[in-house]
Amino acid sequence: MLLCIDTGNTNSVFSIWDGKEFLSHWRISTDHRRTADEYFVWLQTMIGLRHFDLDIDACIISTTAPRVLFNLRVLCNRYFNTRPVVVGRPGSLLPTEPRVDAGTKVGPDRLANAVAAFDRHGGNSVVVDFGTATNLDLVDTDGAYIGGVIAPGVNLSLEALHMAAAALPHVDVTMPEKVIGTNTVACIQSGIYWGYIGLIEGLIRRIQAEREAPLKVIATGGLAPLFDQGFDLFDAIEDDLTVHGLRLIYDYNKEAGNV
Repeated sequence: MLLCIDTGNTNSVFSIWDGKEFLSHWRISTDHRRTADEYFVWLQTMIGLRHFDLDIDACIISTTAPRVLFNLRVLCNRYFNTRPVVVGRPGSLLPTEPRVDAGTKVGPDRLANAVAAFDRHGGNSVVVDFGTATNLDLVDTDGAYIGGVIAPGVNLSLEALHMAAAALPHVDVTMPEKVIGTNTVACIQSGIYWGYIGLIEGLIRRIQAEREAPLKVIATGGLAPLFDQGFDLFDAIEDDLTVHGLRLIYDYNKEAGNV
């Protein structure tokens, strides 16, 4: 079995692939203080609740939080007796290399999303990833990652607004009934929700104008369904896009004799 670990700045997702399908996905908060032993106890407990054997013999890691990587490597080495593939690090191969400015380091989650989007939807596509940051990533006709856009994430924007303006409360993200709010909470919710709808619509329109070709728009991340309520922003919503990309990257490295 293959253990796919996608570690973001806020949350980490652990997924197990049995060769045919993902058996389960589990989410845990990202914390660089968490040890390999703690990861293993937690993972063993979660797997036990699903009543299947802990038979992991391969691992792949994508992390945008470098300080957690050491303990994740120890987890793979100590408990699964395997050297993990770490996306974006030397020794990890990609089906198609990104075409970006020399010296640019592309987030491994963005690379995995590009690989997965190309596999499921083909080239000329844009991945909108609602994470700590809101990323829009462009996939070329041959599957190469060729750049994108990074904007503040929805929850990050809410938190910054609350922290910088003491009089403003922290609110949940939801679709307001009207654009014009008649109380403080409604005003903030409208600004965030309709503001991000406008942000995504505008960026997609400008990206399409630069590409001069129709683009497929694929959304991923926990907030994607919230921003797809009747607006036809996305051609597809893929909850497991990143881990699907990790699985494909691992298979590519295995076929190339790299693991």
